[in-house]
Amino acid sequence: MWIFKFNILAFLFLFVGQYNTFALQDVTADLFGSENFGTVAAFGDFYADKQTDIFIIREQSELVIFLADSKTPYFKPKVHITKDIFPKDTVLTGVVPGDYDGDSQMDVLLTAQINSQSTTTVFIFWGHNQTLDINGMLTLSKSFADQPLVMDFDGDMIPDIFGVTSPPSTEVCRLTNRAEACQNALGSPVKMRIPHSNAFIDLNKDFTADLFLTTDGPKFETWINKDRNFTRAEVMPTEPPPASIVGQSSFVDFDGDGYQDHLLPVCVDEACKQSAIYLAKSGSKEWVSVLSDFHQRETVWSFMPGKPSQPLALHLGDYNLDGFPDALVVLHNTSGSGQQAFLLENVPCNSASCRSVGRMFHIHWDQSDLGAIQNAVMATFFDIYEDGILDMLVLSQAEGKNDLIIHALKNNFEADAYFVKVMVLSGLCSNDCPEDVKPFGVNQPGPYVMYTTVDSNGEVKNASAGQLSQSAHFSLQLPYTVLGLGRSANFLDHLFVGIPRPSGETDIRKQEWTAIIPNSQLIVIPFPHNEPHSWSAKLYLTPSNSVLLTAIALIGVCVFILVIIGILHWQEKKADDREKRQEAHRFHFDAM
Repeated sequence: MWIFKFNILAFLFLFVGQYNTFALQDVTADLFGSENFGTVAAFGDFYADKQTDIFIIREQSELVIFLADSKTPYFKPKVHITKDIFPKDTVLTGVVPGDYDGDSQMDVLLTAQINSQSTTTVFIFWGHNQTLDINGMLTLSKSFADQPLVMDFDGDMIPDIFGVTSPPSTEVCRLTNRAEACQNALGSPVKMRIPHSNAFIDLNKDFTADLFLTTDGPKFETWINKDRNFTRAEVMPTEPPPASIVGQSSFVDFDGDGYQDHLLPVCVDEACKQSAIYLAKSGSKEWVSVLSDFHQRETVWSFMPGKPSQPLALHLGDYNLDGFPDALVVLHNTSGSGQQAFLLENVPCNSASCRSVGRMFHIHWDQSDLGAIQNAVMATFFDIYEDGILDMLVLSQAEGKNDLIIHALKNNFEADAYFVKVMVLSGLCSNDCPEDVKPFGVNQPGPYVMYTTVDSNGEVKNASAGQLSQSAHFSLQLPYTVLGLGRSANFLDHLFVGIPRPSGETDIRKQEWTAIIPNSQLIVIPFPHNEPHSWSAKLYLTPSNSVLLTAIALIGVCVFILVIIGILHWQEKKADDREKRQEAHRFHFDAM
């Protein structure tokens, strides 16, 4: 009988645990109050307080920076750039925060189209003491054929602006001393695809960021950072995937082997009623399907075809901290008008098409909290509470509204998996920054992070990620990387961090840390750049649920022991009193 009851309880706990694992909670009011409208365009620590702020475009003409706060609403609109600053008929298309002048303070780059022109104009607002110099706006003299890629082209840890200028020429623009200086970037001409999904990411696991370009065809070119310059290594694949509409390329360590894999969402037909996601392993010319089944019972869903301002794209992050990146996508009902966001979980492969990779995507059709948001337009991951668990921001279109509506969903993940959160700064200064600023708000593109550890089964486990590898077309990448460790609470055996190197330097800029505590945030300051052994790392711990449960269990055991001691003491005292009374009433024969 007891065994039967125990089995029922175990089943209930298992069922509830599985439900909580993927439960979401709408916390929009707590985050934004009544200010939850606009287009989320970028993330960055503008206030340099180790709290990630949100950059939002409103009415396609104004920028509002929502600063993180400790009181509700947790994100408050504090910094505004109004449309009066820009030329007439300016439409803002993107935001890229970063330190463009090397003073270790966050500046803000805006891309825009003026008077409905097809070219892109770049504006830069300089940051100073957590404010923006509105009157000192710099407008680049060069216009771009598409939104530029922000990257560290020359390895000086100051972001540069890379793209195709008009007339057509592939150039990179530097802003040394806040003055524009542009030059030819590549040794041979490249015709970029519009919209592009160029990336600045390590593609050969040497901890130095390379250049990935999307060109007409569609083709994908890899330019490796070697021989004192970026050198075209290969054009892949020779055969494009079977698709009529090709989306934005993304790079993640999909199968946990330490190499960055190339993910590509596509529409198979022109009407975009049949979709798929393909993967190409590093160095491979073969496309592998990791998702092709978009059927939910009798309903068929598919990707949105996208448009130049907002192309078809995946937004990636390790939702369940198992060490394998998941994705958020927006799908539409091919037989109706429904359109909503879905979670794609990275799971072990169960079909022949993905056997060579060993992993695939599985769509969570039963995510009711996501399904409740109708007319979704975009969805991305964001660590709302800075606890290492990735939550969600979903943008939807409401009838009669010019701006999108922002929905915030908290990830109530209860399996107590572990993680490490790494943010690599520019390293232009350490403890002696100009004007005593804190160098946290720099949004540095190009660093590469990888860990190796041993899981609870004794198997070697690793994962890698690039920091801010893409910046155009609402890539919405976070200024840090969150790497899941699964349920293994072991120390990380090795954590490697590499940064870009300048042309002419052959030594790889990489440093290793050992025995990193799980559920911690590591802020790496690579100062000085060419002396990795001198780099410093600040460790901030984020207690997991197991710590809280252990404390509760310990307190409970202590209280239980105290209760037992109290009961035994009370019983002993009663026995003593009873013995004393018996002694007092006993007839003493010796007294007779």
